[in-house]
Amino acid sequence: MTFSRTAVLLLVLLAGCSTVSDWFGSSKSGKEPAKLAEFKERATLEVRWRHDVGDAGNNVLQPAVMHDAVYAANAKGEVFRLERTTGKEVWRADSGFTVSGGVGAGDGLVLVGGMKGDLAAFGEDGKLRWKTRMSSEVLSAPQVADGIVVVRTGDGRIAGLSVADGKRQWLYERATPALIVRSHAGVTTGRGVVYAGFAGGKLAVIGLANGIVVWESAVSQPRGNTELERISDITSLPVADGEQVCAVAFQGRVACFDIAQGNPLWSRELSSDKGMSMLGKYLYVTDASGVVSALDKSSGSSLWKNDQLTMRHISTPHVLGNYVAVGDYEGYLHVLDRDDGSMAARLKTDGGGILTAPTELDGGLLVQTRNGGLYSVAIH
Repeated sequence: MTFSRTAVLLLVLLAGCSTVSDWFGSSKSGKEPAKLAEFKERATLEVRWRHDVGDAGNNVLQPAVMHDAVYAANAKGEVFRLERTTGKEVWRADSGFTVSGGVGAGDGLVLVGGMKGDLAAFGEDGKLRWKTRMSSEVLSAPQVADGIVVVRTGDGRIAGLSVADGKRQWLYERATPALIVRSHAGVTTGRGVVYAGFAGGKLAVIGLANGIVVWESAVSQPRGNTELERISDITSLPVADGEQVCAVAFQGRVACFDIAQGNPLWSRELSSDKGMSMLGKYLYVTDASGVVSALDKSSGSSLWKNDQLTMRHISTPHVLGNYVAVGDYEGYLHVLDRDDGSMAARLKTDGGGILTAPTELDGGLLVQTRNGGLYSVAIH
């Protein structure tokens, strides 16, 4: 989340709380986005296929990959199934509402959510299975695991729904601070639990089957004299493996915890509204200014930093083989060397921002731009 130097902060009333809306391409310090520097390419990015799925509008939409298909959506409410290897359109369905969250896929369902709380579940054949109405806008992709659809809404609630008919099985809700960042962060699922970060820097682990809290810990504590200074919200997805779970807060800290009991392992100062990925011994994180860093997962110590993309509204990183990939607000896909963070390759798409982390697809990457371009990209 970034602020313009000359613009007045936009405070939007939502569900009884004020939220700070995000703004693309500038920073609260007023610095301009970094100009792209020339470099010696050490990898090649090749577009395997491209398909236009339609404009995302002001929403943050992402594709989903399942079996032999890729699923995507646009703001108008259209949902697409494409052939995984060719990008050829298999079917197109109409949700009947403005899509603001999606796409989620799993257990034979393809899910999208809307600005007015609508949630639609399609089968892999494109036929509508069920619809329901949530308590508030759905700003992130629903998650599906173990027969439960997990949906996060703009009022801070997380609901578990039945895959079969969309009926609510449980609801998790908590009090929120007076001023929060309007966030598109959803939840992470795995090993029978739901990981979710919240306003005020809290991380919660919730039982997937029943919605009961397993444990809760503080990633960051609000600091400062004003409400704006005290914003310390987790606005990105937690990451987890079999041993630990980590999360990062905007204007706060990054911290890792023992996955079983929630005991803190380490923390360090770091502000991020984009989030991070985890692979092997390291965490890869994009901070609030657009610096991409690699951290040691066991201690939080820095391995490398790349500051060549500052203020370019860089996405969450995705690690693929020897590379770390991020998108930016002008639709560039950047690939960094995983060992030292140096620039390895770059690809310009259609100029629309790549707002979510690249998705892995058949040894390469899948990205969706704000303008509606869906790109399957190979790395050589």
